Amino acid sequence: MPNSINRSTTLAVAALILVLPLSAVSCSAAQKAIDCGTTAARVAGDIADAGTAFNNADKNPQAAGQALQKLKKDLDQLGRNSSDTDVAKAVTDLQTQVDKAQKAIDAKETPDLKPLGDAAANLSKICTG
Repeated sequence: MPNSINRSTTLAVAALILVLPLSAVSCSAAQKAIDCGTTAARVAGDIADAGTAFNNADKNPQAAGQALQKLKKDLDQLGRNSSDTDVAKAVTDLQTQVDKAQKAIDAKETPDLKPLGDAAANLSKICTG
């Protein structure tokens, strides 16, 4: 009987050794997707806030700049926390669009938010794709 217990125990340990690394990989990928998706959702919210601020600029001109600063902060956080090259490129593209919007505000012009929205949609697609 001791041989059958040892064999069963050995088989169980061998199965765990094979399965645990696979589950760690899948959990890591799932956690990355959740983290990226959560931040992408926050960025989308920031862009919506910026759009609202731009639409109400006559009532509160500083709100647009504040919304862009919040967006920049969230993008910086996402860029620091991601080692994925596709995410990094999408963040860089989005940061470029934020900078263009900021320059337009600084020049007392109305920024074109479509490229900003397109860049955010690309980030969301990468994070969820």
